[in-house]
Amino acid sequence: MKILIIKMSSLGDVVHALPLATDIHARYQDAVIDWVAEEAFADIPSLHGHVSSVIPVALRRWRRNWWSAQTRREFSQFVQRLRRDRYDLVIDAQGLLKSALVTRLARGSSGGLDYRSSRESVSSFFYHRRVEVDKQKHAIDRVRELGGSLLNYKPETEVEFGLSRAPQGQRNSIMLLHGTTWPSKHWPEEQWKALADLVEDDGYQVIVPWGSDVEHSRALRIASEASVLPRMTVRELTDKIASCAGVVTVDTGLGHLASALEVPTVALYGSTDPELTAIRGAYQTTIVSDHLPCIPCRKRNCKFSSDDCKIYPPCFKTTPEATWKALLSQIKTASQI
Repeated sequence: MKILIIKMSSLGDVVHALPLATDIHARYQDAVIDWVAEEAFADIPSLHGHVSSVIPVALRRWRRNWWSAQTRREFSQFVQRLRRDRYDLVIDAQGLLKSALVTRLARGSSGGLDYRSSRESVSSFFYHRRVEVDKQKHAIDRVRELGGSLLNYKPETEVEFGLSRAPQGQRNSIMLLHGTTWPSKHWPEEQWKALADLVEDDGYQVIVPWGSDVEHSRALRIASEASVLPRMTVRELTDKIASCAGVVTVDTGLGHLASALEVPTVALYGSTDPELTAIRGAYQTTIVSDHLPCIPCRKRNCKFSSDDCKIYPPCFKTTPEATWKALLSQIKTASQI
């Protein structure tokens, strides 16, 4: 049996879909599983022990210059690779119009979310089979249920991401994942600074990654220049995360990856709903504040003004001390395994 999973982006969404490959292999051990992912994230499914090959796609890059000769050539090569094999089932695990179009280009019977369940309802018209999945379930559970319905099994085991577990041992680095997309998901900068001081006071080394000029400037304000990493690829960051004693993160893809690698992780949630997208993993704590009725607002921008708030965005009540205590607890638990 040959299965193709379409889950192209973003990083966190790709991580959320990894248990689908684990489930398929557990039910059909002879299954050959391929995966289509954006080129920037293609290394992530390739780390899964039961994903045979990853087909990289560059829609994010191509759309900047869609009509150039290079883009047309690269797209043609992608389609040729996509259609090289015939699949028994092509699963659109993303539920967007762009992923549905890629699903349609592949050779084989296709399946995805129905119009009530997908993020972009029009995508459902491109599949041979459609599955209704409750939108109020966690993203990981939704993808697992979709695959189970299409392949006639019920996913009942614990979530298993299929990544090589981070080996335990002497580790001294704590990574602070401060970068995220929405302004409302950012933990206040002064809190990060205080946390970095606590980490160093306890004898750990703080390391801070970045992915843009804005994030680089923030990283330098949070920690000393010696603690700020050089700019890294997703694969390089994966290896660096796996070598850490622990991670503190906001709701961002690298945080989901850290927890999937079974690195002790504390995630700080403000505007986003942990019921839908909380990190999952063996050694993780998700800290959510509930002191405001609007939490979680699920909105990119906070309705309050920074001038009216002592801490901004105000949905974060968690202190650096409580955050560090929670991470030390997870580090201790992991060290006892």
